Amino acid sequence: MPELPEVETIVRALAPRLTGARIAAASFPCARVLRGPAPQVIGRVIDDIRRRGKFVLFQLDDGTRLEVHLGMTGALLLNRDPGPYTRATLSFDEQCLQYDDIRQFGRIEHCRGQSGRSGVLGPEPLALDAQTWREHTAGRRGKLKLLLLNQSYLAGLGNIYCDEALFRARLHPDRTMNNLQSAERQRLLQSVQAVLSEAIACHGSSISDYVDPDGRPGSFQERHRVYGRQGHPCPRCGAAIVRILSAQRGTHLCPICQPRSAGLRY
Repeated sequence: MPELPEVETIVRALAPRLTGARIAAASFPCARVLRGPAPQVIGRVIDDIRRRGKFVLFQLDDGTRLEVHLGMTGALLLNRDPGPYTRATLSFDEQCLQYDDIRQFGRIEHCRGQSGRSGVLGPEPLALDAQTWREHTAGRRGKLKLLLLNQSYLAGLGNIYCDEALFRARLHPDRTMNNLQSAERQRLLQSVQAVLSEAIACHGSSISDYVDPDGRPGSFQERHRVYGRQGHPCPRCGAAIVRILSAQRGTHLCPICQPRSAGLRY
């Protein structure tokens, strides 16, 4: 599933090319990917394109917006020929944007005001400072992996970047936020921000389907330290990376660098 770095990469590719463009035609042949009725957007101008969590937001000149969530296999592609997995198309005077989605878990919604799923997201991790993070984590009792995956708690993280950040922070995913020392909490924030920033610089991770609007894959998967590397040596200590179940998700970690809490077993 595209996470924050992949969506940020998409937005940075689309914004300079589609901002100010007028929608000349719109097609939404697949009702399954729509939340609500088909958007009535012909003639509207795109005022802004930005990211919120894992959502791409197309702000329109009438005050409404299109919210696009890519699900597991969604892709926004520029100037491509439609294919069997094309679920929506926006045509402009000189360009065409299509939404392809093999598994159809992504969603497109035409929103106004505070409606839409992006309105319930938690803070952006790259915008947090140390003081705000201390306040945000105070009193929270959830397991770290569960909290980091919770989009209403922190926006944009998924399985890949949770695992990578927890490894860098030397924290087990089943430890709880309220049991962390202050220094550990700050190390977690720093690790989250470092991983996300590096992944954005590499244009995201291409594990299976993800490509940017020009069809180019990301390269951060080449820098993964634990995700998808079970059985390989830890780059820090040499122990074998293991895969466990945490927050009902397959989770990759180093059992030496990320010590488990008492009573937990692999």
